[in-house]
Amino acid sequence: MALSDFEELLKSLQPHSLLPESLSRTDFTPLNLSVDNQELKSVDVGSVEELQKYVWQVMKLQNAKVAYGGYLEKRGIYRRSDYFNQEDPETERNIHLGLDLWIKAGTPVFSPLEGHIHSFKNNTNYGDYGPCIILEHHLNGFKFYTLYGHLSLESLIDKEVGTKIQSGEQIATLGIPEVNGNYPPHLHFQIIKDLQDYYGDYPGVSNKINLEFYSENCPDPNLLLGI
Repeated sequence: MALSDFEELLKSLQPHSLLPESLSRTDFTPLNLSVDNQELKSVDVGSVEELQKYVWQVMKLQNAKVAYGGYLEKRGIYRRSDYFNQEDPETERNIHLGLDLWIKAGTPVFSPLEGHIHSFKNNTNYGDYGPCIILEHHLNGFKFYTLYGHLSLESLIDKEVGTKIQSGEQIATLGIPEVNGNYPPHLHFQIIKDLQDYYGDYPGVSNKINLEFYSENCPDPNLLLGI
């Protein structure tokens, strides 16, 4: 399938790393948290401790410092939360729309592109983003947004809407489970074409019914990141 003009733009850009530049490509390993991963059958993915143990073990076995993946991945980890869970499998939100980077809490997060702060908020629903920042970008005739979820509370201090952000500027640090929605520490990174009047928040997980819209509105972040 041919890429759209916007997707071609994302591929053509040269972004700064989201994480410290001291990390090399060999420090990253793929992580499969889909319902099809048989290894997860023996893991209580509803427990942050058990899930973190599994994620960290995957990294240890691969001698990696970062685990990544998850775009359009159907996951079982959201069943623990009423915020996502529905009895009808058609409306249950369990298809992940961003790319996750799993690494220790406190890790600095950098803007991959120039832009400005659109909005920020602490989303406190169980299993939600926790502290979240959204940047707005205007590049090559395109307006779009990038979302950074599961941050530390300190990441929202002294933030102001409209502040200009340079490519490579540190914008946040990763939060601990107690503030990041109760997940093992990680960054949820998502690209959004139409923010639809959301402020400091945007759906990061879709149900089956709305997936066609959300997958079009939120293209694969790896088109930009190239991990």
